[in-house]
Amino acid sequence: MGKIPCSLPFQSKHKSTNSDEFHPIYSDSSSSSSLSLSRSSSSLYSQPSLPSVPSLTPLSTHSELLSNTFCASTFTGLSSSVFCLSLAGRHLYTGTSNGEILLRNKDPLNQEKNHSIVVEQSKSSVKSIVIFGDKLFTAHQDHKIRVWKIDNHDDDIEASNQNYYKCIATLPTLNDRCMRLFSAKNYVEVRRHKKCTWVHHVDTVSALAISSDNSLLYSASWDRTFKIWRISDFKCLESVWNAHDDAINAIALSKNGYVYTGSSDMKIKIWKKEQGEKSIHTLIATLEKHKSSVNALALSTDGSVLYSGACDRSIIVWEKDSGGDKMVVSGALRGHTKAILCLCVVDDLVVSGSADKTVRIWKKGIGKSYSCLAVLEGHNGPVKCLTASSDNSNSNSNSSRSKSKDDFGVGNSYMVYSGSLDCNIKVWKIWVP
Repeated sequence: MGKIPCSLPFQSKHKSTNSDEFHPIYSDSSSSSSLSLSRSSSSLYSQPSLPSVPSLTPLSTHSELLSNTFCASTFTGLSSSVFCLSLAGRHLYTGTSNGEILLRNKDPLNQEKNHSIVVEQSKSSVKSIVIFGDKLFTAHQDHKIRVWKIDNHDDDIEASNQNYYKCIATLPTLNDRCMRLFSAKNYVEVRRHKKCTWVHHVDTVSALAISSDNSLLYSASWDRTFKIWRISDFKCLESVWNAHDDAINAIALSKNGYVYTGSSDMKIKIWKKEQGEKSIHTLIATLEKHKSSVNALALSTDGSVLYSGACDRSIIVWEKDSGGDKMVVSGALRGHTKAILCLCVVDDLVVSGSADKTVRIWKKGIGKSYSCLAVLEGHNGPVKCLTASSDNSNSNSNSSRSKSKDDFGVGNSYMVYSGSLDCNIKVWKIWVP
């Protein structure tokens, strides 16, 4: 993988004359079924926006763009589309449509270690990556979750290239499958005249998340279920069957135990684990404002605000009401001209990626208003995944927010990584005064 500077500007003043134009779809050669392909493709279509939801980006603040935001680097040379990104320490992990898991140094300016290496080659597209300790969890299109032992030889990427990561488990484990094989109560009907044990996902595993206490792994799937796995022994503890009426595309966990799932059925559902003997997840609320497939979810740092992105080109902001934990619509962030495909939150910034090939940076202002700080252009395909972190390269502070001073003055510095179906990863330097 090579590295080239991004010569394209981060913001364009012209707008597309056809906001409903459809971008080409980069199909996955390892697709397990035509149904999986149709779901993946449909998320790239742009549906009408939401006239009933008030905009939180008034014209007076919509173009508050930063001149000190730029593309620091472009990582090229991947052989297939980028489906997911994850940061861990000094490393950036990438999952691709051809099943590769790649590792590279996250610093775009590190000239000595600026290449990426393949730490594992699976046989199925990698849809999501999460990391805990020395374990890397990957969700795949072949309905499986795989667990890899991270071996980076004291952060030496060159040494990591000598050996692939070892796959230490595939979920559900053999023990899990055998334990539930002989009891009829462990079988569920997955389609007409076909049953399997409830520990199995029977369609693409689309998203993963780890609980705040690092004890549980949550997996969401296009089979309309989400499952809970114990990280210590990889045992499947629970399966919420028929959680939605269509594929589940996103899952987010709050620190106080709430589980949020977003689906192609246009709904967001909130779940909470019951305390007691059963200790199962029950439905608390259903959020219905989107008019098309919900593709992405992200929570604010304190868990009080939920952001949801969908094919209707809007990011809906949900906030807890003053009376308790009920989520209500605050408004919508508008500006993308095509479907919202991914979201992430870093400190008080919201980052969105879209099928319109752009990345937008949002920041909350006075009251409930938001400003669009930057529109990042340069990708040649839909932006499929995002991750971000505070940039500590210019600061000696150990705080989560990197506040430092350089040519732009005092402010907060961030690095945003965007992966696209154009097979490239771009690294954006964001400076918020």
